[in-house]
Amino acid sequence: MISLRTLTIFGPALLLAACAVGPDYRRPTAPAPAAFKEAWQPATPGDQLPRGPWWHAYGDPALDELEAAAERSNQTIMAANAQYRSALAAVGGARAALMPTVGAAAGTTRSASASGSLSVGGGPATPGGATFTTDRLTGSLSWELDLWGRLRRGLEVSRTAAEASAGDLAGAQLSVAATLAQDYVQSRSLDTQRELFARTIAAYRRSLEITRNRYAAGVAPRTDVTEAESQLAGAEAQDADLAIQRAALEHAIATLSGRSATEFTLPVAAALPTLPPVPAVLPATLLERRPDVAAAERRVASANAAVGVARGAWFPTLSLAGSGGYQASAWQHLVSLPNRFWSLGPQLAETLFDGGARFAQSAAARADYDRAVANYRQAVLTALADAEDSLAALRGLADEEAAENRAAVAARETLRATENQYRAGTVSYLNVVIAQNTAFAADRSLIDVQSRRLLAHIGLLKAMGGAPNP
Repeated sequence: MISLRTLTIFGPALLLAACAVGPDYRRPTAPAPAAFKEAWQPATPGDQLPRGPWWHAYGDPALDELEAAAERSNQTIMAANAQYRSALAAVGGARAALMPTVGAAAGTTRSASASGSLSVGGGPATPGGATFTTDRLTGSLSWELDLWGRLRRGLEVSRTAAEASAGDLAGAQLSVAATLAQDYVQSRSLDTQRELFARTIAAYRRSLEITRNRYAAGVAPRTDVTEAESQLAGAEAQDADLAIQRAALEHAIATLSGRSATEFTLPVAAALPTLPPVPAVLPATLLERRPDVAAAERRVASANAAVGVARGAWFPTLSLAGSGGYQASAWQHLVSLPNRFWSLGPQLAETLFDGGARFAQSAAARADYDRAVANYRQAVLTALADAEDSLAALRGLADEEAAENRAAVAARETLRATENQYRAGTVSYLNVVIAQNTAFAADRSLIDVQSRRLLAHIGLLKAMGGAPNP
């Protein structure tokens, strides 16, 4: 039982232990405008969109399967998960520092005395110069009382660092998912462009056949044939380049989904995923959802607690140590009252001179806090800029797609009229080449702007922290 004298000694210390050195944490201020400058007007509510796996909003089962594979097998995510588990283990270690340490030991010692006599465990004296055996069975206890809250600040450092690591894990998952979705959209864009190239190359071959027939009949010059041949070869070369780009994207998608590029094949699908409605979002909501912003804020809290740990080094440490057990010259009589021993007592320790080490530690902790605050504010500014970029792109690309669609319709109509005029002999083949190139470029630009709208939408969801609606 704890004696009244022990309570008298340690009672005030235990009361003081409720204090904790260092400043209490307050979240630093950061820019948080009420609305985005590039707000989408009118904003389309996204309540009907899924809140978890945000890529489901695009309605593409192949993308869903790839994202699920990435969540299971992506090595970047697995590394971030391991780092998070390590941070959780560090929290357990810091929490253990608040608890007493209890140990036990058993041992046998063979000793010799040069002169005089010794008594072991209360037994008879051993003549000088003789050897003797000492058997021990002991237990020990040590406990540093957290008088100034230094250990609790250390636990706060570990806990907030683990929360920051959780944000890093969520950020890694979001980054991998968004990059995979963007690569997938680009591969689908290339598939759609290659289908356009296939139709265009087939049309160019028909045009080449027509020019050859007209040249053989003597109603067209040789230059019509060479222009048609050059146009066909140029389209085939561009199509081959698209195949190279598509292969590189396929390999990137394989790596992101945790698969070997050698064994992975992405089926061709010449259609872009569905563009979902643009979700409504406010800056305050964005700052709550962004994992990198959350991780940066938790690192500020961790740095703030580290300031308290550094300040705690200026105060004395109070610890309680005790040990007890049995000691005798023979195991068979070890556990008996005459062989028992024990010790218990407090220890107060204070560093009187350290050459300025504690000053340096406090200055470093404060500088680390200032750096964490700056990084947090920079993360907020970056998040707001990312959202503004995506909103501006979505707004501008909607207008651009409408214009490109009108241009494509007009170019196709011009091509049909020019081809009919060439067959009638009223225009030269150069007019056909110009019309074909214009129509082809308009169709390709339309596919490009449609894919860019999808990429901007993915960028917005990434900027929002992944959720399609606030």
